[in-house]
Amino acid sequence: MTPQKSTNSEFFTLDIGGMTCASCVSRVEKALDKIPGVEAATVNLATEQARVRIKRGSSNLADIIALVKKTGYEAKESSIHSHIDKNSAKSFWAADGLGRVILSFLLSAPLFLPMLLMPFGIHWSLSGWWQLALATPVQFILGWRFYKAGYKSLVAGAGNMDLLVALGTSAAYGLSLYILLTSSHAHELYFEGSAVIICMVLLGKWLEARAKQQTSEAIRALQKLWPEHAKVLNANLELQSNTGMGADQYRDLPLDQILPGDRVLILPGERIPVDGVIILGSSHIDESLLTGESEPVKKAVDSKVIGGALNGEGVLVVIAQAVGVESVLSQIINLVEEAQTQKAPIQKLVDQVSAIFVPTVIVLAIITGIGNWLYFDSISTAILRAVSVLVIACPCALGLATPAAIMAGTGIAARFGILIKDPQVLELAHRLNIVAFDKTGTLTIGKPRMLALVPLNASDSDTDQILATAAGLQLGSEHPLAIALIDAAKEKGITPIPTSGSKGLPGIGIEGTPSTGSFAGQTLRLQSVVSLEGSNQYATILAGAQAYFEQGQTVSVLMNFDGEGSDGSKTTSPIALIAFGDELKSNAKPAVDALHALHIRTVMLSGDNLAAATRVGKTIGIDEVFAQIMPSNKAEIIQKLQTPIEGKKHFVAMVGDGVNDAPALAMADVGMAMSTGTDVAMQAAGITLMRGDPTLVADAIDVSKKTWNKIRQNLFWAFAFNTIGIPMAALGYLSPMLAGSAMALSSFCVLSNALLLKRWRPTHT
Repeated sequence: MTPQKSTNSEFFTLDIGGMTCASCVSRVEKALDKIPGVEAATVNLATEQARVRIKRGSSNLADIIALVKKTGYEAKESSIHSHIDKNSAKSFWAADGLGRVILSFLLSAPLFLPMLLMPFGIHWSLSGWWQLALATPVQFILGWRFYKAGYKSLVAGAGNMDLLVALGTSAAYGLSLYILLTSSHAHELYFEGSAVIICMVLLGKWLEARAKQQTSEAIRALQKLWPEHAKVLNANLELQSNTGMGADQYRDLPLDQILPGDRVLILPGERIPVDGVIILGSSHIDESLLTGESEPVKKAVDSKVIGGALNGEGVLVVIAQAVGVESVLSQIINLVEEAQTQKAPIQKLVDQVSAIFVPTVIVLAIITGIGNWLYFDSISTAILRAVSVLVIACPCALGLATPAAIMAGTGIAARFGILIKDPQVLELAHRLNIVAFDKTGTLTIGKPRMLALVPLNASDSDTDQILATAAGLQLGSEHPLAIALIDAAKEKGITPIPTSGSKGLPGIGIEGTPSTGSFAGQTLRLQSVVSLEGSNQYATILAGAQAYFEQGQTVSVLMNFDGEGSDGSKTTSPIALIAFGDELKSNAKPAVDALHALHIRTVMLSGDNLAAATRVGKTIGIDEVFAQIMPSNKAEIIQKLQTPIEGKKHFVAMVGDGVNDAPALAMADVGMAMSTGTDVAMQAAGITLMRGDPTLVADAIDVSKKTWNKIRQNLFWAFAFNTIGIPMAALGYLSPMLAGSAMALSSFCVLSNALLLKRWRPTHT
């Protein structure tokens, strides 16, 4: 994957091979942290990936890979399709492939079958030399991976699961070989113990690999949406019809050769290869895997399309705007990958435990062996119980508990249009008791229409001239009110007057100087009513706007800062009031009702007049309304909402979609951004909602809670398993074979529990 660049740092994603447990994760992270210039490094066992943020110019990718390899693990730069390559092309005879599992059981079956027949009165067993012949290839050929990885970890000064397995099985095998060479009592041999342990661990690793593949299904499903080629129309082809285009009129190019501005032909049933705008044709587009929208969406000329979506019945020509890593699909994949690679804060506890886990287990095994030897005066009993301790204590389940749940939860959420970017929100979402909504674009459609233009100065009563001037100030702006003004001018056939020196004034409006017309050369400003509070004209303007506020409309004021008074002096005077109306989203009230059902208080933040904002709030059932709020004050309100009352802290989520919402989204405990808004808002939020549907807020909280519950369940069972299993093994209640089976079963149970999240479905949409 190409490093993601920021001002002073570089980001790298590496595929790490050879990790088997939480101790491996800790060891790789410690090695990465020692690299000069590394600012942060996180390693995920479930995804088998590492993400490294490093100070620009301090070290390169080759140095990082070399250090990881020196630590005893494989490393390579992660590619866009790494998940597909890594999980779908597993070799039958790979280290965790099914072939090795089957072969190990075939060789071990004659060793453990006699034990299964004994309860039926059948006493039969192979000779010691036959047992040696069958156990040896299992121990040193199929089990060689444990020696190899265990040796590397030992050389690096740390222990891992492989070291425990290698020590345990070698002790059982060595004891059996010693007895075989010095005694004729074949029934005292324990070759079946060492062989079955390796069988069960191999089975466990195969089950882990299968389960991890399922947890990353969401990523692979998204990656497969990319078509390999795109049909690029010839540059000199004139578009007159979307039918009758022959193969000689376009070139079939690889996706990485498509450039912004290329005209791409999409036939019915094909995947759309690029983000762009339709310039010819119409069709229904299936965007379900990208946005979670279940129904195909009607698209026509000037409609935007997302790369990876499925074209329906029509032939389309799209002009490419974003391709490759700049596309929405690539950004979605990056967000999900980032979330699945990062660690939830609770993982810190696991890392602290795993750092000392393996050395502690080895010490416990030695104590168990010495204690049993002294008590029973039997070296074989002592070794077998020590082996059981070594085997059952393998920290596989502990290392998989948190990442497996995060992968499953974030994956299923992404499938339904909820991108959880920051795993920390999983620990906070279940504690939320307040959700604050921005109004425009979040609870409303965000496409206001100009409803009224009222001149305030008798000498400036030409409404067409005022509209042309106001629309000219907004040329090039993407603000919803700007688009409404330009659309209103277009509907009336009025050409906006170009302005010079235009500049946005955060929290106020926009300022510029018209080049022609009645106000040519004068400094004009289109701003909100609330931004005039404290000025001489505020009371008069507010009185004129009150009727529109009471109808729930938004009002802007066109001001002239270069007017002339009777004495020729410069004056500031209002030119006109412009009222805009924005419809509430049809699902705004159901979204608020869903949050009330979760016992969450709702708040709305609006720059509108109190009467207008209150009217909207009552319509949809909002509990508390903050009106006439400057954008810069939104973060302050979020902070106030978080203030503890009677010692109880409030946890607040902020839902917004604009640049002005970014500080509030960052301040909130959980920030949720609508993808229909700006990239700045999406970057500041921990959760991105891929549809402009406020009911996704309750669904996002629900899936976050369920993922958090799975993390807690997995960690409980992982810790409980070792807490109960180690004493039982030390006291002789678990044979080495049972210990191996239980250890493999624990990892499988943790992964299976996490995969139950795949059954989650939105309940509020």
